[in-house]
Amino acid sequence: MPSRPTAAQRRQAALREALDAQRAALDLPPYDGPDRPEAVLHACVDAVLEAYTRDASPVRAAARAAVRGTLDELGARAPGHSLEVRVPPFGAVQVIEGPRHTRGTPPGVVETDPRTWLELAAGLRDWDAAVAAHAVAASGERADLAAFLPLRGAE
Repeated sequence: MPSRPTAAQRRQAALREALDAQRAALDLPPYDGPDRPEAVLHACVDAVLEAYTRDASPVRAAARAAVRGTLDELGARAPGHSLEVRVPPFGAVQVIEGPRHTRGTPPGVVETDPRTWLELAAGLRDWDAAVAAHAVAASGERADLAAFLPLRGAE
C-alpha cells in the first residue's frame, strides 16, 4: 500500500498547482525551474506580482499560497511571539522574540495588503517607504521588519 503524502508534500503540491494556474492565467508556460520549495515559492511570488503589474487580479489560490509561504518564511527567520504580522485575508504569523502573546491584541501588530506584503518580501518595496506611505500599519516596539526583509536570498 502506498504511503500517504506528508503535510509538507501536500503544501508543496498545492503551491506548485497554484503557481502553474497563475502562470496559465498570464499566458505563460508551466513552471520548469528547480523543484526546491524556496524556488517554487519565489516563482509563485513573482507570478502573482506579475499579475498585479499587468493590472490583473491574481489567481486567488496563487496569492494565498504566496502570502502564506512568505509568512512562513518570515516566521522561520524571526521566530517568536511578540509581533503579529497580518496579511488579510490570507494569513497571519507571530514572529520576533519577546513577550509571548496569548489573548487579545498582541503587543505589536503589522498589517498590510497582499500586494504590498509580496512586494516587501520580494525586495521590490522598501519597508520604511511603505510605512511612511501608510501601505503598512505598524504598531508596537518590535514592529519594524526592515531587518528581516526582503526574504530573497534568505534560503
